[in-house]
Amino acid sequence: MGSAGHAINVASASGYHLLVVNGYSYTKALTPNGTAFYSLGFMVGGHRWRIKYYPKGDNWTSADSLSLFLQLDDQDVTGPLKVRYIFSFVDELEKQDSAYVNAAPPGMFSSNAPSWGYSVFMKNNVLEKSNHLKDDCFTIRCDLAIVTTVDIAIKVPPPSLQQHISDLLQSNEGTDVTFKVDNETFVAHRCVLAARSAVFKAELFGPMKEGTVSSVIDVEEMEASVFRALLFFVYTDSLPDIEIAMLEEEEEAQEALWLQHLLAAADRYDLQRLKALCEKKLCENISVSSVTNIFTLADRHNCCGLKEACLEFVKTPANLKEITVADGLDDIIRTCPSLVKELIAKFAS
Repeated sequence: MGSAGHAINVASASGYHLLVVNGYSYTKALTPNGTAFYSLGFMVGGHRWRIKYYPKGDNWTSADSLSLFLQLDDQDVTGPLKVRYIFSFVDELEKQDSAYVNAAPPGMFSSNAPSWGYSVFMKNNVLEKSNHLKDDCFTIRCDLAIVTTVDIAIKVPPPSLQQHISDLLQSNEGTDVTFKVDNETFVAHRCVLAARSAVFKAELFGPMKEGTVSSVIDVEEMEASVFRALLFFVYTDSLPDIEIAMLEEEEEAQEALWLQHLLAAADRYDLQRLKALCEKKLCENISVSSVTNIFTLADRHNCCGLKEACLEFVKTPANLKEITVADGLDDIIRTCPSLVKELIAKFAS
């Protein structure tokens, strides 16, 4: 279980203030661009604030709009204050919810930057046509929340989903489907299989599922050790260790053969990650004796990377010489002519 430090923003103080504007038309007509009116001061979080209102904009670019700013009215502030603020008309209740305010971008208020807001809050002609203006009056509400940054340590357990799913296979609890493979029986969970493989999903929940509900499903042309490895991958998303008992001198050849069978099974059940894992491992197991079979397998199951690795292996002069001495080239020409064609193309390129 690991722990990590996190900085979170917490609203340490919040409040709101109303600015009532009476005689909007009169004020607008007599107030030049760049001239502001201030609300009465109000206290939030131990600091004094004011709303600053420009009837005809705070600069020439906003002369056709009303501008609104929240101003920190304290002369001396130690360090900047992170403040989230929202201006709204008093009847816009949805904008005055605390969640809405907490989602607002913050302003960093300080003695050097005491004022934050909107140069263009609303165009004058839009306000004059709206329902916010009644009897030549409107009311602005400013909601604000002072944000404090708090460092906390949260212990987050490591992900455990994979382990829990793997435990299902080991415990055999809740299994609801049985497979018979090479005279060996395996039990599993339909939902897990269907979630991991489109082929299992079609077999267990598709139109032909009636024959699989209660009976044992026979899996033909597959070794029990290969199906066991396939189930292990389904529940763990990882490649199991090879389980075949073998003599030390036969280990490499037997591992390559087992991986070939497992790759074919992965392709059969549309387990693309397992197929790629087998393909990668087989790239490390190519030998003079196995290259023909591995290339044929790669060609049959559309494993482009594995085919390329076989071609590079045969193309290497030392390997090609060894294959020729062992009469392996004749075997390749007889059993895998496509490898010869692609090899010639490889040499020509």
